[in-house]
Amino acid sequence: MSEHAAIPRSAYVHVPFCAHRCGYCNFTLIANRGDLVDRYLAALDRELSWLGSPQPVETLFIGGGTPTFLSASELERLLRVVLAWFPPLAGYEFSVEANPDGLDAERMAVLADHGVTRISLGAQSFDPVKLRALERAHSPTDVRGSVDLARRRMRSVSLDLIFASPGETIESWRNDLDAALSTTPDHISTYGLTYERGTTFWSRRRKGTLIPAEEELERALYAEAIDRLTAGGFEHYEVSNFARPGHRCRHNEVYWAGRPYFAAGPGAARYVDGRREINHRSTTTWIARVLAGHSPVAEAETLSPEDRARETLVLGLRRLEGVSLADFGRSTGFEVDELIGRPLDRYLEQGLLTKQGGRLQLTREGLFVSDAIWPHFLRC
Repeated sequence: MSEHAAIPRSAYVHVPFCAHRCGYCNFTLIANRGDLVDRYLAALDRELSWLGSPQPVETLFIGGGTPTFLSASELERLLRVVLAWFPPLAGYEFSVEANPDGLDAERMAVLADHGVTRISLGAQSFDPVKLRALERAHSPTDVRGSVDLARRRMRSVSLDLIFASPGETIESWRNDLDAALSTTPDHISTYGLTYERGTTFWSRRRKGTLIPAEEELERALYAEAIDRLTAGGFEHYEVSNFARPGHRCRHNEVYWAGRPYFAAGPGAARYVDGRREINHRSTTTWIARVLAGHSPVAEAETLSPEDRARETLVLGLRRLEGVSLADFGRSTGFEVDELIGRPLDRYLEQGLLTKQGGRLQLTREGLFVSDAIWPHFLRC
């Protein structure tokens, strides 16, 4: 059995609720609709029942949205449903996303008592001016308090940070990084601010009322993150992710390795038996379809062996350790040189990729432009 056809040992569950939608957010969510939580939980239970039998997992990730938007009792019901269908195997990792302003002692107790091992906090910044610009509702004090609360009950605490927000400088970003390090998290993810079509930030940028950071500044901010976090004892193990030893996000590594995974909830994407399926993004449509006994799938495709190999290569190259050329050939049936050809040679010559020790990896320069490389590997 190929790796792609193996039984998944990972699962993602999407909780679409948030108190409000931030201006840059294009995720599947519905704002300030707590009245839908009960029907959502009923629909989730029904969708998961279509698995037929419980599916043991090594990694489980509940994301959003904001899972901790749910009350403590609703959160307990969610976890009971999820764990009934995805019972954890020995040594599992169980992650839940949370916002600093919605994580209290009661919710934390529910998470810990149900075996959650890892909290991912959407901090985004420790600068109150930047938080307001990003339309975040929490304060720097909320972030620190949430980290302290999580530290008491969780094995691993992760922080998300955004850089290249309008008006940001190297100095202000350096202060953000230092503030994050001072809370002693186990994992940090850093993301450059993007302007996604359909968001209010996209509209404001087009109207000229929101000016994005210049490309050279964004590059410098990313470089500052790499240098400061690695100097602070973090391993830079994926383009956007840094971890202390033993605290990589194992669930995300499943994605980057191209391995299969289950998923449920509105907008959730699963990859099972070589087939990718994406549920309806509309929460109300997803609820209505599932409760009526209809499939919630909006898009589906089965990749050809070549397309799957290309995708596996691109995902694998996001990791700093890169791709083993021998393992890639064995698992996909394709040799990298034959699959990619001229684009590969060009990026090797430009010093954006390197081959050494039987591995293909991004160089430091390649990290800064990786998003521009991938399209050439996906459609040669």
